[in-house]
Amino acid sequence: VQLQASGGGLVQAGDSLRLSCTAPGSIFKTSAMGWFRQLPGKEREFVAGISRYGGNTRYIESAKGRFTISRDDAKNLVLLQMNGLTPEDTAVYYCAARRTFSTMEVTTRRENYSYWGQGTLVTVSS
Repeated sequence: VQLQASGGGLVQAGDSLRLSCTAPGSIFKTSAMGWFRQLPGKEREFVAGISRYGGNTRYIESAKGRFTISRDDAKNLVLLQMNGLTPEDTAVYYCAARRTFSTMEVTTRRENYSYWGQGTLVTVSS
């Protein structure tokens, strides 16, 4: 595992969490980064993504206005700030990296990401 995700936990509806993910610099600095989530028995779905250097971001519709993705290239770190959490946000969250030459591309397709972290569990109680 080359990406390390952390920050998950058990919170109540309406609370906030901040997920972190680090990657080796050789991967991070040449990659767009994404966060995905997965429930048991379900497909892993795109949540948020940020382009190389951070000039572009994309979000799943349900995350718009609540989640913010950001990156710190000096620390090889990508963050997902999640506010206003609901029970529907409960899932294992994974960070992923896609190497790209583009500075604006943010892909939502899981198969386009080559590097994955181990996942961090977010549980939101009602």
